[in-house]
Amino acid sequence: MNRVYNFAPGPSTMPQEVLETAAREMLCYGDSGMNVMEMSHRSKQYQAIFDETEAVLRDLMHIPQEYSVLFLQGGATGQFAAVPMNLMTGSGRADYVDSGNFAHGAMVEAKKYGQARCVASSREDNYTYIPELNPADFDPEADYFYITTNNTIFGTRYASLPDTGKVPLVADMSSNILSEVYDITRFGVAYAGAQKNVGPAGLTIVIVRRDLLGRAMPTTPKIMDWTVMTDKGSMLNTPPTYAIYMAGLCMKWLKKQGGVEAIEKVNIEKAKLLYDVLDDSDFYRAPVQKPFRSRMNVTFTTPNPDLDAEFVKAAAAQGMVNLKGHRLVGGIRASIYNAMPVEGVEKLAAFMKKFETENK
Repeated sequence: MNRVYNFAPGPSTMPQEVLETAAREMLCYGDSGMNVMEMSHRSKQYQAIFDETEAVLRDLMHIPQEYSVLFLQGGATGQFAAVPMNLMTGSGRADYVDSGNFAHGAMVEAKKYGQARCVASSREDNYTYIPELNPADFDPEADYFYITTNNTIFGTRYASLPDTGKVPLVADMSSNILSEVYDITRFGVAYAGAQKNVGPAGLTIVIVRRDLLGRAMPTTPKIMDWTVMTDKGSMLNTPPTYAIYMAGLCMKWLKKQGGVEAIEKVNIEKAKLLYDVLDDSDFYRAPVQKPFRSRMNVTFTTPNPDLDAEFVKAAAAQGMVNLKGHRLVGGIRASIYNAMPVEGVEKLAAFMKKFETENK
């Protein structure tokens, strides 16, 4: 059976080259006589895989040594609690931007541990834009300022980062990490679930500035304490060993493409292919305001829900799957992460034009 173009929001498509490498190494990695998932995480051979993965990530994102890089479990949702437990210990306050479902969920979770204040929100407008941020509204004594750089469900992204001054900026980058260039030194903490742009589900990356370590609440579980996990090299308990190995393969693939700087240009091109169709159409509706359109998750609708469903069904018959929109918003969503080839997006754009012609 031929592989499909998988537009799923996560777990998402992975580079074919990576899957082929993993297949070749399934029975025996190197001269170990075993698969990576069978290795002890304490072994020298696995430690070499782990160290190389961290080194490639640091290279791709230009992460200086002043930052700790952690490979953890629990998903981004686990970090909704870990962030306040590790940081909300000074004033006991934090500012949150409510720009989407996951941003909202993180704010609600943080309220269990301190005063999580909504400094701006687009919730009443169904998250169709990133809310305007006025620095005069920011709490200068907040322990941190929290954003979600790309909103997977609603298809929005920050076109620019807020200037939070001395207050550490914390970002959930789950759906656009490694897809565009960021100056990591703008952040106190950046984290991401791996299952969109990095690798398979099961791995969570946390990048934390070292001067922010050592602040955790006494009640913080040790597996969620960034200081403990830094001291233990992410190996207080057994890390997600195979997911880390697979993420490392994806990172090395990305480096071969020219790194984040090169893939960002490709991602801009891919997104433009779809948005150009939407902007030239009186059939489709793209709800997100143009300045805030995501490059990773393109959301749109046809004139009615029945046609949305027919679009998804007809596209699947043409080898383009997982285009159904999230249950909270319906419609159609094309997730076009790093591993989605340009050819897949070109095929979808052509299908969109054909579907419009046939259903007007």
